[in-house]
Amino acid sequence: MKSTLAKVVEAKAQLLVGNTRNASSVQLPEKELGLIQRKKELLDERSAEIVKCHTNSQIIGKKEVDGKLHLNYLVHYQYLIRQNKNLYVEEQCEERRAIFTSNKLITDEEVLKEVDYDYEPMERETTEERNLDFRYNRLAAVQYAERWWNDYNPKYKKFNDNCTNYISQCLHAGGAPMYGHPNRGKGWWMQNNNWSYSWSVANALRWYLSGSQKGLQAKEVSSPKELLLGDVICYDFEGDERFNHNTIVVAKDSQGYPLVNAQSQNSRMRYWSYYDSTAYTPNIKYKFFHIINN
Repeated sequence: MKSTLAKVVEAKAQLLVGNTRNASSVQLPEKELGLIQRKKELLDERSAEIVKCHTNSQIIGKKEVDGKLHLNYLVHYQYLIRQNKNLYVEEQCEERRAIFTSNKLITDEEVLKEVDYDYEPMERETTEERNLDFRYNRLAAVQYAERWWNDYNPKYKKFNDNCTNYISQCLHAGGAPMYGHPNRGKGWWMQNNNWSYSWSVANALRWYLSGSQKGLQAKEVSSPKELLLGDVICYDFEGDERFNHNTIVVAKDSQGYPLVNAQSQNSRMRYWSYYDSTAYTPNIKYKFFHIINN
């Protein structure tokens, strides 16, 4: 079974390299082939290609259900990408579940994390409240994003859907001040094993950044090219005005577009649009937030 999974992972990796179309005799599901095709289309649009792909897999759990063996495993992809004359490494990690019966692989799918939408109405600060001056250290925020994109800082609580918690930690590492404790519906904070909705819930952070007048503040811009390192992108995959993911800009590609880090599906130096993601839909909406000093 381990060898079967290794062949499946390697087949997907090789199909992404260069102009390869049929690199393996392993039969992949149409859904997986569609995702591979989307990633290659995205690379073509950017005048880029994957010149090498390295994978590493690890089984993290197994159980028998109705006579079928369920194996949960992690896959770490490392893509060496060439864009024009520049080279960089993109990384993605995903948890998958393979189901076997009589040692035959029946299904192999990504395990999707349940998005947390649960938060109560939040409060804006009043004009009478004292502002919290700070200068955003973009380098420190990006250094934190690079250190912890595929790991979890023990100083902070870890959530099942950890994407916004990770982004908040990056912003705080850049000097953004917390305030609002202990009111979970106010400000932006994590303290004493408690936290604001804006710290941990994607849609709440988007709401907070869109109008905060104290502490951590941002200016919404119209194009991803206007963002700088340490800025934030919010994603509404279904286009229903409930934003369900956030990323932080850690680099720019040779065309000036952001490359981002994120958690939940842990990613590093990923192209900002998420066109190659299982979560992507044609209805996707974005918010681009430039963090400002105050």
